[in-house]
Amino acid sequence: MTGQDTWDQTADVVVLGSGGAAMTAAISAHDFGAGDVVILEKTGMVGGTTAMSGGMLWVPGNHHQIEAGIDEADEDVVAYLDALAPGALDPDTLWAFMESGPEMIRYFADKTPVRFLAFSDFPDYQPYMPGAKPDGGRSLDNEAFAFVRLGNRATRVNPSKMAYPLRGSLMEAIRGSLDEATLAEREAGDYRGLGQALAGSLYLAVLDRDIPVEFEKRARKLVKDGNRVIGVEAEDANGKTWRVRARRGVVIATGGFEWNEQLVKTFLRGPLTGPVSVPENEGDGLMMAIEAGAQLANMQNAFWMQSVLEFKPQHRDAKPNYLLGSDERARPGAILVNRKGKRFVNEAANYNALGKSLHAFDAGSHAYANLPYWLIIDQRYRNKYQTFNTPPGGPVPSFMMQADTLEELAEIAGIDPAGLAATVARFNDMVRNGHDDDFNRGDNTYDNFYMWGDTEFEPPYRTLGVIDRGPFFAVKMEAGALGTAGGPKTNADAQVLDWNGEPIPGLYAAGNAMAAVLGEVYGGAGGTLGPGMTFGYIAGRHLGTEVESN
Repeated sequence: MTGQDTWDQTADVVVLGSGGAAMTAAISAHDFGAGDVVILEKTGMVGGTTAMSGGMLWVPGNHHQIEAGIDEADEDVVAYLDALAPGALDPDTLWAFMESGPEMIRYFADKTPVRFLAFSDFPDYQPYMPGAKPDGGRSLDNEAFAFVRLGNRATRVNPSKMAYPLRGSLMEAIRGSLDEATLAEREAGDYRGLGQALAGSLYLAVLDRDIPVEFEKRARKLVKDGNRVIGVEAEDANGKTWRVRARRGVVIATGGFEWNEQLVKTFLRGPLTGPVSVPENEGDGLMMAIEAGAQLANMQNAFWMQSVLEFKPQHRDAKPNYLLGSDERARPGAILVNRKGKRFVNEAANYNALGKSLHAFDAGSHAYANLPYWLIIDQRYRNKYQTFNTPPGGPVPSFMMQADTLEELAEIAGIDPAGLAATVARFNDMVRNGHDDDFNRGDNTYDNFYMWGDTEFEPPYRTLGVIDRGPFFAVKMEAGALGTAGGPKTNADAQVLDWNGEPIPGLYAAGNAMAAVLGEVYGGAGGTLGPGMTFGYIAGRHLGTEVESN
């Protein structure tokens, strides 16, 4: 290629993206000896989807788990994951995750401002499967992080999907363990939990290392010398090309392709109508990897999440904003129904597994049987629980339909009225009898987890409650996703492989931009961030210790 020596910037390692996996890769590469590291960020903000998320990490065998007295055995982890995706996981990359995940957690505890906490009672998402931890241990929470530590850089972190800042860890919020004095201190220091804590503390680690973040630099093309990737061509806010030389390598950590309608229709197993990630996840990294000759894997899968379209554009470029729908459906007095008014799933199941039920195809009607679908609740529910971004007893949001009877509500929503009335009547009878005979909702520890502290409904049926107090409400739900799970296939060192199974020199991938290490499996809370950050760590470590500057 001509003009290879014409560069606007040069570094040992160039990281594309600034989410959890990307910042982890940059920190790791720097600390393990890569020298100059630069981050190219498509927008003017850091944190990607990580900043908007729950921020938890699923990492079996982490030291917090062990210190809490929760033992781990490799054979249990393998048994659990293999039961969820029999024979579908690559042994080399799986072992790399199992071995390097705990190492990554320990490294961040020792070397960075990132502070994880043991969430010792957060169960695995399929606690009834072989090798699962039904009483928790593998998922890590984030200690609340004071954004005042970022100074004027705090405004550079992507906002949360939460309606209001969470001033403590998720554990503290669930258990209500913050008194008024502590809350006041947390507010004064602009403490934030969840993904805000993770993204903010990672960003501080980046700043502490003087790793530059080049904002509004959209990576468009990988520059190659023969088979080796030697740099990146990016586009700045004015459409001007910005070329960066990578002496050791490039890490693609640009997120998935869930906001690219063409790619979604080409690859995914079924409809994706409401992504909850940052709207810049348009598959930029995927397209660059394809052009560079990368082997692809897991392209049919996504990390599914139920969502709701908010009736006002909030994202950059006026793209629609979808609210998370993970908790509302699992609380007492809530069900999900399809257009026939019928329940079709255990509403308290984990969001990724539930998302797959939306792709059930009815050969008779030649349509997806459970799309569209609706959340059904009553006034008792609204009085007691926050519903998406509306506090208990708050005004009815614009996306929520209301009627005095179930039949009237069904007519407004486009649901079969007789079907809905019959479904609610049957559900109420089952609740009063103490068991969901149709879908066994409430029969495992995960189903009941989000009702921690609710004393009205006792275990094991905390998630069940009648729907009988009008007015009644319906919310049209979306087949959403936290991100896609497919992309360039990597080896155990996070190197991108070509179609012959050989590493493409100088090219690495991590996070949702790579083919997910666990395939379609979502082991527990943090099932994307745990593997994603682990492979960011692996990529940086390999670039720092095994690759020389060219």
